[in-house]
Amino acid sequence: MLLPGSSIGQRLVLTSFGESHGKSIGAVLDGCPAGLEIDEKDIQKMLDLRKPGQNLISTQRKEGDVVEIISGVFRGHTTGAPITMIVWNSDQKSKDYENLKTKLRPGHSDYPAMIKYNYHNDHRGGGRFSGRLTATHVMGGAIARKLLKVTLGIETNSYTSQIGKIKMKREFNEKMIKTIYKNEVRCPEDKTAKMMRENILEARNKGDSLGGIIESITTNIPVGLGEPIFSSLESDLSKAIFSIPSVKGMEFGSGFRGSELYGSENNDLYTIKKGKIVTKTNNSGGILGGISNGMPITMRIAFKPASSIAQKQSTVDIKTKKEAILQVKGRHDPCVVPRAPPVVDSLVALTIADHALLAEIIKPVL
Repeated sequence: MLLPGSSIGQRLVLTSFGESHGKSIGAVLDGCPAGLEIDEKDIQKMLDLRKPGQNLISTQRKEGDVVEIISGVFRGHTTGAPITMIVWNSDQKSKDYENLKTKLRPGHSDYPAMIKYNYHNDHRGGGRFSGRLTATHVMGGAIARKLLKVTLGIETNSYTSQIGKIKMKREFNEKMIKTIYKNEVRCPEDKTAKMMRENILEARNKGDSLGGIIESITTNIPVGLGEPIFSSLESDLSKAIFSIPSVKGMEFGSGFRGSELYGSENNDLYTIKKGKIVTKTNNSGGILGGISNGMPITMRIAFKPASSIAQKQSTVDIKTKKEAILQVKGRHDPCVVPRAPPVVDSLVALTIADHALLAEIIKPVL
């Protein structure tokens, strides 16, 4: 069955709905096993990590992002029916987009969306293309994340490793997990986090923006997840991650650096540790032939600088077909990267849970 573009997954299917300046946004998660203990607090916790208006380095749009579960949960447990979740929009300022009806915003989807939908698209705040819709990823991902933790002990931890040219100096380790959300930029290295924050504020003061890199590590993965060739674990994880606005690059394990190595340097040699077959290194990023090999799944995800900046930029007025000058108004992130870790966590969880259900490692009734 060919699913429309608003849905992702095969056995665990997430459907996203709503627009940035519409009445609401929401998600429907179908295929979640019956019997999972869940309530709105589990979802709200993840949403609170993503929502804007928390500090000077994010957009000042202040949405409560209070989730309501409409269906699929009864007496504190999933019923096996589709789980419908909704968040009501409350802090839209659509007038900020009046001057964008005909002037194309550089870096945004305005022009291709206008042509594709014959000018019927909702341009306010980016409509369906807005980063606000990542809240719907988190709604479904929070449930998938708990499902994986309860049934298989799988955990994903994503964090900011780079903003602009400022990078973490140390390699991530388990001790850093508790420190990811101790600062505004979600970098587990305190001194580096302060430098990143200063860099973002400097960009904002210039009316500009910055990009960066999120790194993600998923542990306790069983061997054998993935359905080669076109539904390999890498293929489906990539599809999910590239659904995040501003993502422009992704690599697993040694990634592009591996292209500079000899095979003798890049191969992960097998060994036995505590009676279990493991590899001495993890240049494969935990996936071989599109199938999980039991090692942690490691990814690096590149985010472009936010497209909405306060500086004046040249563009085209699509109505007059003449060049024009545009200055984007409104409340925008000078850097979207600090809000991305819970979104990455959510999409990774959704993808892995989907494959665990496909492989029948997780049963439809708990």
